[in-house]
Amino acid sequence: MTATIALVDDDRNILQSLSIALQAEGFVTRVYSDGEAALKPLIDNPPDLAVFDVKMPRMDGLELLRRLREKSQLPVIFLTSKDDEIDEALGLAMGADDYISKPFSQRLLIARIRAILRRVDLNRNAAAADDEPAAEPIVRGRLAMDPARHKVSWGGRDVTLTVTEFLILETLASRPGIVRSRNQLLDAAYQDDVYIDDRTIDSHIKRLRRKFREVDSDFDAIETLYGAGYRFSDDG
Repeated sequence: MTATIALVDDDRNILQSLSIALQAEGFVTRVYSDGEAALKPLIDNPPDLAVFDVKMPRMDGLELLRRLREKSQLPVIFLTSKDDEIDEALGLAMGADDYISKPFSQRLLIARIRAILRRVDLNRNAAAADDEPAAEPIVRGRLAMDPARHKVSWGGRDVTLTVTEFLILETLASRPGIVRSRNQLLDAAYQDDVYIDDRTIDSHIKRLRRKFREVDSDFDAIETLYGAGYRFSDDG
């Protein structure tokens, strides 16, 4: 079935260009110029996924997400200002699924949309198939990951990850000690025939380390093998 994507942004140029790009990829789009106009339609007739700008007049993206989460678990991607970690942290804590910083690549955003929709489909299929067990939790030393619930903790303390970050960490942690190249991690995180600079993985790894070090300043389980890639160590 064709997925429907809602776009909420006060920049009409972004709305138009994104809508055209998504429709070219086979999606159906709905566009809204601010959060206040979008809230009721998103609840009454939810799309498959929504993309919110954070900074909008009348009702910004954070407030829109807060109100939406009172009624719905609709997957949401935030568009944030470049390197605005406050927006990112708030949005993820409130239940956003991913974020992407402006200015952004449309191909990258479309790849992340597809990654989230795949994860939603996997969870729905697992819930619907009584004879098929849900994905087993992953426990590696102090790390615990629950793929079915998209939950991560380190030493018993929750760590909030985007879908992309979760997929990268899941790939590393599934086989501790095995080196994964950037291309292998890109394939795991995006799984689509779309060009994304392999240095994108370096940015995700940097953010993963930062998030884990917020709960454990000594976190060093994700190791860099220069010229080769990354690996997860569950020692200790």
